[in-house]
Amino acid sequence: MTIPPYLKKGDAIGITCASSYLSADNVTTCINTLQDWGFEVMVGKTVGSHSQNYFSAVDADKITELQAMLDSDDIKAILFGRGGYGMGRIIDKLNFKKFRKNPKWLIGFSDITVLHCHVFKKYNIASIHGPMAIGFNKEKSSEQSINSVLQVITGKKINYQCPTHEFNTLGKAKGNLVGGNLALLCNVIGTPSDLNTKNAILFIEDVGEYKYSIDRMFYQLKRSGKLDQLSGLILGGFTDIKDTERPFGKSVEHIIKDIIQTYDYPVCFHFPISHGKDNLPVKVGCSYTLNVTATKTTLKEI
Repeated sequence: MTIPPYLKKGDAIGITCASSYLSADNVTTCINTLQDWGFEVMVGKTVGSHSQNYFSAVDADKITELQAMLDSDDIKAILFGRGGYGMGRIIDKLNFKKFRKNPKWLIGFSDITVLHCHVFKKYNIASIHGPMAIGFNKEKSSEQSINSVLQVITGKKINYQCPTHEFNTLGKAKGNLVGGNLALLCNVIGTPSDLNTKNAILFIEDVGEYKYSIDRMFYQLKRSGKLDQLSGLILGGFTDIKDTERPFGKSVEHIIKDIIQTYDYPVCFHFPISHGKDNLPVKVGCSYTLNVTATKTTLKEI
């Protein structure tokens, strides 16, 4: 595993929108916070662009800007503005030749799951699943989630804890941490960005899905073998979940519990990784230990 250099004061962080549109006003708090932490900030033209549709810009402009940040010797980390949809449209048109020689931290989640999967699968380079620029606004993320971003990008190893849940499967696990948004994890199956989950600790979260979609996607993970040989499983937040007019008949927790009941590795429910205010940053591809006990769950970077 290649670990990009950790940041120090004076380093530059680029902000770009490779997916959906984001107004410039929504990154003001983020820019101020990063500058207060001692970093320079370079904001791309895709942030607050004059796009007239769902996307932050046309694909060609998004590719040009992200490619320039990937290749730049001055930018030491790339923070994505927001998720939504769009990374899957451009991922195969990006050139990672310079990035592989001089890797930098890629920070984001949701639609950015595609990028995390890609750089881990293809190049074995670590990245950061965590709050994006829009998430630095207090109504979007908890103070712990934002402050932990600083800890992670400057090289401090994080030891997270969360309360127990009645559906947890107790035990200890060790492995590379991989995962992200459930819909995107399913979306990359069969593509060049497809994850190898053998002996990994897999974490999963999602937002805005129907219960039957959660059921369908977990069965896709199961049928494709993604759940078979895990070291451990972390289930984050499933927020803003919808139900059909004729109810599905189960909670999200029961849906997942029934699908994974045949596995004997440690499982943690309700870990604070989500589209909600609790979205603790983690390093995709790095080694962690997961300890699920009767009183708490601990995730610790090795």
